[in-house]
Amino acid sequence: MASLGDTGREGAAARRAPAPVVGEGRPCALAASVKRREAWAFLGHRGQSVDDRLAARLEEAAALCERELAPRGIFRVFPVRPGAGGVVVAGTNLVLPGESIARHLRGCAYAALMAVTLGPSSEMVLRREAAVSATGGMLADACASSFVEQAAGVLNEFVDEAAARRGCEPTWRFSPGYGDLPLSVQGPFLEALDGGRALGIALTAANMLVPSKSITAIVGFRDPARRGE
Repeated sequence: MASLGDTGREGAAARRAPAPVVGEGRPCALAASVKRREAWAFLGHRGQSVDDRLAARLEEAAALCERELAPRGIFRVFPVRPGAGGVVVAGTNLVLPGESIARHLRGCAYAALMAVTLGPSSEMVLRREAAVSATGGMLADACASSFVEQAAGVLNEFVDEAAARRGCEPTWRFSPGYGDLPLSVQGPFLEALDGGRALGIALTAANMLVPSKSITAIVGFRDPARRGE
């Protein structure tokens, strides 16, 4: 039987550890939609007039993505600290090198690693649309790019909630390949999230994500008392 002292310590630990939010530690579906204006931007559109038939085809491509693709994501929160080779993500094999991520995580005792994907079926859908029509393939690709970005935004909201529960302020999300944070961190990054098993995400020899419509990112949890650091 536990002593009263043990029970007190367990209760204090439970109070310190906030309950997980959606997507924390386990994959979840993400209710997102294609942002049409963003899809046009991926196609290089800068506000010029668009042919009605092309606009209708983009709408069809957006509807296809929303109907056939299922965005999913996961995140985990880890303690972080400066180390000799970069920012050390405790409990993992991940070290984040470079000045960019060091600045981004300055004043952060924790960080969330997050990953989002449209899933392996997205590769098949995009290849199919490109085989039918080059234009249709480009439209579907742009819509899928917007879809995964919007899904990342949804998961980011859950990450922000997790930060708030810890009494922290979240940073904006920072992805491998930004600044001087190399793509070579993708392997240990996915390993820390168990991204292969949880989401079906793999890497090419060049450390590019597969499915291609996938996103990884880091969000720092900053202590408000250290805001000026």
